[in-house]
Amino acid sequence: MLSKKHKLLIKKSISLFSVVRGYNIPILILAQYLSAIFILAPEKAPLSVLFDFQLFILILASSLTVASGYIINNFYDSKKDLINRPTKSYIDRLVSQKTKLQVYFSLNFLVALIAFFVSFRAVLYFSVYIFGIWFYSHKIKRYAILGNMMAALLAVLPFFAVFLYYKNFYEVIIFHALFLYILLLVRELVKDLENIQGDLANDYHTIAITYGAQTSKAVITALLLFTIIPVYFLISVYDVGYMDAYFYFGFMVMLFFLQKLWSSQTKRDFLLLHNLLKFLIVAGVFCIVLIKPELAWKGIALMGKYNR
Repeated sequence: MLSKKHKLLIKKSISLFSVVRGYNIPILILAQYLSAIFILAPEKAPLSVLFDFQLFILILASSLTVASGYIINNFYDSKKDLINRPTKSYIDRLVSQKTKLQVYFSLNFLVALIAFFVSFRAVLYFSVYIFGIWFYSHKIKRYAILGNMMAALLAVLPFFAVFLYYKNFYEVIIFHALFLYILLLVRELVKDLENIQGDLANDYHTIAITYGAQTSKAVITALLLFTIIPVYFLISVYDVGYMDAYFYFGFMVMLFFLQKLWSSQTKRDFLLLHNLLKFLIVAGVFCIVLIKPELAWKGIALMGKYNR
């Protein structure tokens, strides 16, 4: 039997895991590595990318920065989450606000420390990134349009760090980033529709509150239609291998999404749409290997030999 002390420790560990959204961090790490292997540095051997120490530090720093970002966002959204996510809020409150801030500053200090293993520019980059997340959580997220755009931008920046590391300024990367950015921006707008009640009670000026749900739905529709442009270039102009199947599948998902969007009225409806977008984004991460599946098989074969 576990003692009360051990039970409390387990509960607080689960609570902290919930606060930093630990289930998202492995997906982010995987997405960065797959992007590096198949998009940003396809000319390099997969194992050389996987065992690149400086890349590992960049991805670790990105993950820790995102985790600390979730903490500070949770700190400022504690009142709003009581209304929007009462169950998650209850779990998150098992860890005190003081402890959250201590972990937040500790993670940021660790990020600055390990970034020195790459370069001073990496330290500067992550320092600006950390400040940007804090500024967004503290001020910007309360404002319509600007808050949504900055949230989506902050979600893309971990990939930008890897992009700068390899210095591969291929046009195809811009269209990949644009497609991802639009999906993330749409997700933010759907979250606003989902969280209207809590946002209204805490004086958040989202598009859904300031201009109405119908306007928000119209903006979401326009953004998803705009994805036709990057998808066209990715499929017709550039070589994305078998990943074009993902974009065709994604197009069908988005058509269903739009049909469901205009008939959605309740929080449950918008939660379903939010999860559908998350599925599409996560599926895109795993489908990156379809760009050059032969690289994946080659990497697996080499790792098999390496482990013998």
